Amino acid sequence: MPATTHIHRWKTLALTTSAVLVGLTLPTVAATPASATTTVYDSTYYKNAVGKTGASLKSSLHTIISSQSKISYSAVWNALKVTDQDPNNSNNVILLYSGVSRSKSLNGGDVGDWNREHTWAKSHGDFGEVTGPGTDLHHLRPADVQVNGVRGNLDFDNGGSAVTNGGGSKVDSDSFEPRDADKGDVARMILYMAVRYDGGDGFADLEPDEKVNNGSAPYIGKLSVLKQWNEQDPPSAFEEKRNQVIYDTYQHNRNPFVDHPEWVEAIW
Repeated sequence: MPATTHIHRWKTLALTTSAVLVGLTLPTVAATPASATTTVYDSTYYKNAVGKTGASLKSSLHTIISSQSKISYSAVWNALKVTDQDPNNSNNVILLYSGVSRSKSLNGGDVGDWNREHTWAKSHGDFGEVTGPGTDLHHLRPADVQVNGVRGNLDFDNGGSAVTNGGGSKVDSDSFEPRDADKGDVARMILYMAVRYDGGDGFADLEPDEKVNNGSAPYIGKLSVLKQWNEQDPPSAFEEKRNQVIYDTYQHNRNPFVDHPEWVEAIW
């Protein structure tokens, strides 16, 4: 796994010191965006995206990550046993939303099993389990069958009641809130899908929006909340390793928001 160097943007210390010395009133400082990063891929894989912002950055990233190998939906089972392996127990996978470590062999559809969660709900754009968005490992994760059923195809937002065995996740009538440790993961998976699938390859143009109850429209909300989650839950070592395994072994493309979480703010 390549080293990622985080470059923190210190904004206020010098200002504060000088303001105290000369008696100036400080302006209000906005919240600092996700720390800028550099990766070993910036001069190769991302070379046509580095330095861009807005629609130009999104378009460049779409071109870059659309070059990928695709796998079948049945092949996803075994892939997830590798991408989401428990770093402390090679016989288990870590489940999205609940954080539970469960035996790789308990994959299926029964209570106590884990199944394949489409983080971008497959009904939002009606792509089902078709090779492409329906099998893209960058948004497919193992999840407890019952917790996955509670999430269903709900949009993402804050609030709700605790999900039984959900690790701190919450749900209400129109939205699902993952546990804190998965909030950034969810945001970066959703926004990857929005960049990768833009309607140009026969699939729906997937986009984040500010709504819940999006139904079968190719949208998932709420974008403002997803942006907050990206900020408050930076990429973990687990998430970074997962990105690398997908790149090296399966799809040979990357989730750019795991490598560069600050690109979320640069685009949206």
